[in-house]
Amino acid sequence: MLIVLSPVFLIVSIIIIIDDGMPVIFRQHRVGKGNELFYIYKFRTMRNGTRNVASGSLSESGECITRSGRFLRKTSLDELPQLINILQGRMSFVGPRPLIPEEKEIRELREKYNVYSVRPGMTGLAQINGRDNLTDEQKAEFDREYIENHSIIMDIGIMFKTVIAVLTGKDVVEGKEKTGKR
Repeated sequence: MLIVLSPVFLIVSIIIIIDDGMPVIFRQHRVGKGNELFYIYKFRTMRNGTRNVASGSLSESGECITRSGRFLRKTSLDELPQLINILQGRMSFVGPRPLIPEEKEIRELREKYNVYSVRPGMTGLAQINGRDNLTDEQKAEFDREYIENHSIIMDIGIMFKTVIAVLTGKDVVEGKEKTGKR
């Protein structure tokens, strides 16, 4: 997939450089399988110098996201570099989304539900069932449901529903614009 998508990587990289300069790739610690930290890779969507926290924690997230970043986030193209994480064996295509370590409440719920027994995924059950409009408790419940019931059939269904969610832009909300469910 990296080879097939290399033209997309090149085009996105050029757009990011024109919009806000280097670097093109953003890396951030995330919590993976076994509750171990790893670096996740994404296309950079925030302006240079933005604090390294979850975008939902930024009251000024609207001003921090670049013009190209808005498009990349809405289309989930910013997630493509995670294919490198999959190649490294740190992530899979489907699984609970990896958290930043500072998200303590949901991290504790995930520990309780044994979520860290599997690799995190580029997409997951929560992403097709509300994504940014879910509370931490709801996300953890979807993670628990995935852990208890996952199968290859479930993963294929999640992948298909992810494509539909990405194409429609369903449930993508930035930062403090969230609907209050969170």
